[in-house]
Amino acid sequence: MTPSPSADESVLERFGYRQELHRSMGRYASFAAGFSFISVLTTVFQFFGLGFSFGGPAFFWTWPLVLAGQLMVALCFAELAARYPISGAIYQWSSRMGNATFGWFAGWIMVLGQVVVIAAAALALQVVLPAIWPGFQLIGTDPSPVSADGAANAALFGVILLAATTTVNLLDNKIMARINVIGVTAEIIGAVLIVVLLLTHADREPTITFETGLPGSAFAALLVAAFAASYVLIGFDSAGELSEETRKASAVAPRTIISALGVAGLLACLIVFAALLAAPSLTDGRLAAEGLSYVLTSTLGDGVGKLLLADVVVAICVATLAIQTSATRMLFSMARDGVLPFASRLARVSPRTGMPTGPALVTGVLAALIVAINFVSPDAFLAIGTTCIVALYLAYAMVTGPLLWQRLRGSWQGGAPEGTDESGRPLFSLGRWGLPVNVLAVVYGVGMAVNLAWPRAEVYAPASGEWYFQWFTVLFLAAAVGAGVLYRWSAARKQRAAQLPQVGEVTLTDAANA
Repeated sequence: MTPSPSADESVLERFGYRQELHRSMGRYASFAAGFSFISVLTTVFQFFGLGFSFGGPAFFWTWPLVLAGQLMVALCFAELAARYPISGAIYQWSSRMGNATFGWFAGWIMVLGQVVVIAAAALALQVVLPAIWPGFQLIGTDPSPVSADGAANAALFGVILLAATTTVNLLDNKIMARINVIGVTAEIIGAVLIVVLLLTHADREPTITFETGLPGSAFAALLVAAFAASYVLIGFDSAGELSEETRKASAVAPRTIISALGVAGLLACLIVFAALLAAPSLTDGRLAAEGLSYVLTSTLGDGVGKLLLADVVVAICVATLAIQTSATRMLFSMARDGVLPFASRLARVSPRTGMPTGPALVTGVLAALIVAINFVSPDAFLAIGTTCIVALYLAYAMVTGPLLWQRLRGSWQGGAPEGTDESGRPLFSLGRWGLPVNVLAVVYGVGMAVNLAWPRAEVYAPASGEWYFQWFTVLFLAAAVGAGVLYRWSAARKQRAAQLPQVGEVTLTDAANA
């Protein structure tokens, strides 16, 4: 006798999919999936120096502003996660709010962006490891990630880390979830300790955050300084990406999407604020060059500072793992629908581990190739980091935009009673606030994507001045869309050819007419 499907499996079956991934994650594991992608310690440490170098102390205010904008996006995602708890969230949501073609391009851009994010996260080890022990600088002597020595060393450690995360993504998802939970717990504890300890060593007034400390336009400087916060506060949709592995996903995922962004955003704001108040100097150039690692070791002493930096290393490793996991689910979801090259192989799930092994290997290899660009030029560090942000922002807008269109047409019933989740409660809904929140999400997302992609030479090619690094983001997106168009055209052509009778064939219709 075949056992009846669980409530979770029944929800999935409504969308035409069967349960293949192992559904073993609870509420905290779902929260950990979103939080570890954001990974406040990884990304704040990685991009603090960039933000401060352009915006001075006033770059602090870019954090709450970006958090508010992303919260609008997260609220829209939460409504969709409640109604479509399916792996490959961005692809699935965009397809259902727009159409299959539009959704395919959203998924295509998203997965390419995720692969670049994996590479960027793996490179973050260079920001921390040499600060813990100079012996970690295996190549050359300059540990700065934007120097030739630092960039090459970052690539070396990045490849090693990617080999480890790919291995974990081939194991049982319970192992992956357990690592995420342990890592996120350690990261939250470490972040709170950093805030508390730095605030106890603060020797400046909070009013310092109203000064840019730089000549020229403060507004223009803060637009660039916002890169740091924009890079940090992405990936909260990962709780939705892992819906098919989450118990009671319609009830859990919407709330963990919002809570992951909220907790990470609050901690990030507090870390930046505390660091600005406690830094030994805001004018000696070290804060822009060495970032938070310099603040911790100089303010708290080598012992405590390096212990907290070790916690950051854990956060970086877990973040890289979580981002790769999210990317594998996007690849799996699209392959399962047969819309990618080698779809049948990429859609296979190991019955023993419940993991899609093909996507794990593909994302690991592609991310390692991107990391290897760092061997060529230190400008790759900024180019890779910013490109991945723009790709994700664009993919997000390809969800919130069609959702807004559905609201304006009156086709979206997010505010109406549409049934209950697995816990028996009404599905998460913004109600009458849905339209204004959605409008703000679209305006913010498109505006920030344009700001991030703008080809500023001082941002993208400060060392080499090469035009291809200055235009790297625009070129990457153009190549991604072009490759997508070419693939879609080729696939459609093959499909039409397969449907036509071959030379010499006689169809049943032809025979009947004869």
